[in-house]
Amino acid sequence: MNYRIILPPENLKPFVKYFWVLENNNNAAVTFSPLADGCPGIMFQPADKGLFSIEDQKQPEIFLYGQTIEPIKMELSGKVDTIGVIFHPHALQSVFGIDAHELTGTCVDLGLLQPKKERSLLEKLQAAATVEEKIRLLCGSLTNSLQHTGDKQDAVIRHAVAEILRGKGDVSFATLQQQLRLTERTLERRFKQAIGVSAKLFSRISRFQQSLSQLRNSNYQKLSDIAYENGYADQSHFIRTFKEFTGVSPFDYRKQLNEVAENFAAHNKEDE
Repeated sequence: MNYRIILPPENLKPFVKYFWVLENNNNAAVTFSPLADGCPGIMFQPADKGLFSIEDQKQPEIFLYGQTIEPIKMELSGKVDTIGVIFHPHALQSVFGIDAHELTGTCVDLGLLQPKKERSLLEKLQAAATVEEKIRLLCGSLTNSLQHTGDKQDAVIRHAVAEILRGKGDVSFATLQQQLRLTERTLERRFKQAIGVSAKLFSRISRFQQSLSQLRNSNYQKLSDIAYENGYADQSHFIRTFKEFTGVSPFDYRKQLNEVAENFAAHNKEDE
């Protein structure tokens, strides 16, 4: 299994966090478990090598997805040859000009959002010979989308997002509403349109991601350390939130990470 990250060109950095590439020469069923991270994205997997399915429903070869708010299972049978795009939270509105809330918890065939006069991005990706060429095609398509939408983004909500991320989910909404001169109702409505979830849920996701990173990196001695360092009331509160976003307890998640690491090492030995 080969995974790598590719940074976007300068003109797309305000919208794209990074591109990722995952390749696997073994024709074996692979399960993906996307977790809530506050970011929408794109995934491309050539149909001639294998397609993703969610609850036995086949997905398009290239699709745009919105905010993930609960654990899901994606399966792929065949050779993994996937390219993904991880956007900044505001990208659905600013790049594609759509109400982000329409895609929360779901996805759409990216081809349906392309101007009809343009040659299908999917056709170009299918004909591309290298990962680098595919990334260039994706960059070109995103740049074209920005030109059509004119970068439609809510600057006020983008500032709110920055404040929540800066505080790693720990933010006073009363203070934030005062700074932005917005009522709670208006903040939530505009946040959902621009980001896809409410400001409070986005804050909870940000806090969860911080604790998840700490768990993955084994940067703790006791589970209660993660809970208190990330603003949870106690260990039970942290475990409930963790289960909400992952479907498993922190203990079971850590066990799964160890199993994945062992399988990854075994595959690497087979490839040598």
